[in-house]
Amino acid sequence: MATKKVMEVVKGVDLKRYMGRWYEIASFPSRFQPKNGVNTRATYTLNEDGTIHVLNETWNDGKRGSIEGSAYKADPNSDEAKLKVKFYVPPFLPIIPVVGDYWILYLDDDYQYALIGQPSRSYLWILCRKTHMEDEIYNQLVEKAKEEGYDVGKLHKTPQTDPPPEEEGPKDTKGIWWIKSILGK
Repeated sequence: MATKKVMEVVKGVDLKRYMGRWYEIASFPSRFQPKNGVNTRATYTLNEDGTIHVLNETWNDGKRGSIEGSAYKADPNSDEAKLKVKFYVPPFLPIIPVVGDYWILYLDDDYQYALIGQPSRSYLWILCRKTHMEDEIYNQLVEKAKEEGYDVGKLHKTPQTDPPPEEEGPKDTKGIWWIKSILGK
């Protein structure tokens, strides 16, 4: 069996510049998100202790589902952009911690778009500061993912509206999207 090459990760990311809102342009489908989710986005806020507050939101059947968590450098002494993210699930009764890898595989100089992955290559995200991305940039990021050993055929473009939904929409207070996503719906 062929050995996969070691993933190349961005070095020297300025976390303050990385903070803010990112729109999901495409991703690998995962059990943590509804299959018909739209307007998916992440908002990152730097905490005083150097950790990052994470707010992930998606709209499903007109309702806003969200989950909050935290991120932190996997190795505080490294300049590699290898983060750990931690969420407590289910979102409506947060009791079980789930920790995952968040590796920045590509980030443009202006911090406008990014390619995010993790070592098992099971998850992949293409993020942008705007709700839409130029095809040329998208294709470059897909090519970079392919170079890093990802099966880019699994990428699914995330529908985004312009302008994006209001900050607060009707909430999915029962966590139905999360339950449906676990059941594969």
